[in-house]
Amino acid sequence: MSSDVFDRVEHHQADNSGVALHYVTLGDGPVVLFVHGFPDFWYTWREQMNALSDGFKTVAMDTRANNLSGKPDGVEHYTMPNLLADVEAVIKDLGSDSVTLVGHDWGGAICWQFAMHYPDLVNKLVICNLTHPRGYSTVRQNASDEQKANTQYITDFQTPGFEDRFTPEMLAGLSAGDVADDVRAHYVEAFSRSSVKGMLDYYRAAFSGLNAGASGQAPELPQLTMPVLQFHGLLDRAVDKDGLRDTWNWIDADYTLVTIPGCNHWVQREAADLVSKTMRSWMSDRQ
Repeated sequence: MSSDVFDRVEHHQADNSGVALHYVTLGDGPVVLFVHGFPDFWYTWREQMNALSDGFKTVAMDTRANNLSGKPDGVEHYTMPNLLADVEAVIKDLGSDSVTLVGHDWGGAICWQFAMHYPDLVNKLVICNLTHPRGYSTVRQNASDEQKANTQYITDFQTPGFEDRFTPEMLAGLSAGDVADDVRAHYVEAFSRSSVKGMLDYYRAAFSGLNAGASGQAPELPQLTMPVLQFHGLLDRAVDKDGLRDTWNWIDADYTLVTIPGCNHWVQREAADLVSKTMRSWMSDRQ
């Protein structure tokens, strides 16, 4: 039997209003649902799936526009309500009452919001390198010149046609890191069948006001009611660690923060063993 999670997972498909949502499963037990960021696909969680699948049912989805999930055309399809409904569709397809929800980067943004607005479906929340939306917004509103430069990519990504600058190989270089050739090939293949325009439409929808309410203002954010575990690589320049401040004020349950000085943005692969072992211990203590 292959030791690579890629060859051992079971493949499934959920549906959200006609948008296919591909996800994979490995193991049995309480459900842990992983949501990746940009640019990425389900395979980014392979280390955690391998480490946890002996005691948990690990589930990793491809978010819309990525890999084997649907790729609707149009910015309006990538607003936060649609992304939250995708997660709900996967949970319903699993037949789960509630899950431990884990997100990184854009997946973290989705998971913060999902836990706030679908609290009955989330028993525990784990976030990797994406600060709470209040903290993230505060940092962006008060950004230094250096931080503005570090997040210039957000503006760039909203430029029409910017997606033409990316190749599957470039995207694989961003997300895969220093990996073996066969692992990198999985990333290149996934990005070859992804919609880069759809990936960038996440940014266009989020930063163009499409996610705001009827008043044009972002809605008030509910307090989180479930335990939260947060990992943050302190070398991350895109997601400023200053956004971690005050997070404990927005959570009514216990909150555990793990900062990792030597890690950058992709903590789930850069500190895979630490993330997996900490997750196992933390989740087991809260069964």
